[in-house]
Amino acid sequence: MIIDGNAIEKAAMKEFHKGNRKEGLRIQEEFASAFREEYKEKDHCPCKKACRYHGNCKECVAIHRAHQEHVPNCMRPMLNEKIRLLSELTEHTIANEVEAPEEITVR
Repeated sequence: MIIDGNAIEKAAMKEFHKGNRKEGLRIQEEFASAFREEYKEKDHCPCKKACRYHGNCKECVAIHRAHQEHVPNCMRPMLNEKIRLLSELTEHTIANEVEAPEEITVR
């Protein structure tokens, strides 16, 4: 099962955007049900970083919501894609103004 960019969940969102909440919820439950079944015993966490909360989304997200400094590693590719689209509006010149923090660049 592919989680990121999942076709079933995208179909659910299409229905929500059309105002068809009932159908959106039905399709969304189809995705959630398949997810629960597929990942009962498997690791679904895409994070490459070893972490005590690996695979425990509930606690991981709560921690990030609490400190509000950055987002969980698993959400970064999705957010970066959205930011990349916005960055096109200024020919990506923001890249000249942004420097990655040392903990990211030093290995």
